[in-house]
Amino acid sequence: MAPYRLSRSTLFCYGLADLPVMLAIIPMSIWLSRFYTGDMGLGLSAVANIMLFARLFDVITDPLVGYLSDHTNSRWGRRKPWMAASLPFLMLGIYKVFLPPEGIGIWYLFTWMMVMWLGWTMLMIPYYAWAAELSNDYHERTRITGWRAVMGSVGGISAQLIPFLALVIFSFGGTANVMTMLGIASLILMPICIGIALMRVPEFPEIKAPAVPLFAGLKMMWKNGPFKRLLLGFVLSSTGLAIVMPLYIFFVEFIVEESAASVPYMVIISSTAGFIGIPFWVWLSKRIGKHRAWIGGFLLLSAISPMYLFLGPGDFWWMVPGIFIAGFGTGSFSALPNSMKADVIDLDTARSGKNRAAFFFSSWSLVTKMASSLGGWLALQSLALFGFDAANGAQNTPEALMGLRLTFAVLPAIIFVIAAAVVWRYPITKERQERIRAAIDRRDARRAAAAPAAGLAD
Repeated sequence: MAPYRLSRSTLFCYGLADLPVMLAIIPMSIWLSRFYTGDMGLGLSAVANIMLFARLFDVITDPLVGYLSDHTNSRWGRRKPWMAASLPFLMLGIYKVFLPPEGIGIWYLFTWMMVMWLGWTMLMIPYYAWAAELSNDYHERTRITGWRAVMGSVGGISAQLIPFLALVIFSFGGTANVMTMLGIASLILMPICIGIALMRVPEFPEIKAPAVPLFAGLKMMWKNGPFKRLLLGFVLSSTGLAIVMPLYIFFVEFIVEESAASVPYMVIISSTAGFIGIPFWVWLSKRIGKHRAWIGGFLLLSAISPMYLFLGPGDFWWMVPGIFIAGFGTGSFSALPNSMKADVIDLDTARSGKNRAAFFFSSWSLVTKMASSLGGWLALQSLALFGFDAANGAQNTPEALMGLRLTFAVLPAIIFVIAAAVVWRYPITKERQERIRAAIDRRDARRAAAAPAAGLAD
């Protein structure tokens, strides 16, 4: 069993792997759609469809990687081999997507996004499953995911600080240059940070248990009510955020009429607020429970989002209070649901007799990635529906601009309120998790004691 309290150096090294991931995710969320519709000349609807359909491959790869990772038996453990093997796919995909040649078409973007997402799957499913296995303690799991979220926030802040400093110091900016800088930074840091995590963080051996057949395991997963409630809440939160993120740059350019080069100011503020918020949400979860604290984050974002409806030309800096409060609220999204996932996996372990963390994380990853893709698709298709023109320097009608306002400010707020209602009745409290964990530990102790006896009998 893992020690009750992991050292800070171990937590730092584990969380470090998330830094280059978030460094790449931020430009994917904010800059990619604007880059490919503006600089590369692809249509809004075409880019939206590519971002959605490139994730359909995950329907096969996510469950497969999760199942294979759970059943991997190597001298390096179950999770680490998959994380190491992910790097060639992930780095090649990032290079091709972030630094495309001139004159590319939709099939170029579609192909290399699929390669990138394959590497992403091979990395993130074992990585997240690994966290659930580092500790069995209810609050220690929040501490683990909190450290990961903090390091991810450092990556998110870096994703904005790099182009900001390049603009201020070297007058080097623009969407294409931002994609180039962040792509190169991700490629440099990814093998270093992930390599440190693989070398410095232990992977605890699994107590041997009878295998659970794939379809029987799927049926058991479907009967896990807390998992379904948690998954639906996270799907909604991912969809809401995925609507907002790609529209930041459109809102800045076309509503408050500021240069896109100013977007890093806003996202630095948002990422910093999220970084500051993580310790608060971890602290609050210890007082009122993880799901109640997460609901607080939903309601905070829902309350602040409609203020963007009242902004117009010249109001760029009036966005700051809303951006900071919203960023602070998203700190709850970073730490709490990932800790709650480990708790619902305990419930499955108690019922199935086997730790199937990666299988659960693969299902989680598949559904939430599809939700994120759907959110981005909804955002861009909504603009297209209102007749919005995303070309550089385009003039849009009042109706098109109102469509941008409503999609950016109102739709996510509605989704976050629905998510809060879903999570409200999440049933696994600290007390229930401790009872589940105690039952698992008693069974593991019996199996550990029976193993030597079985060996002697042979």
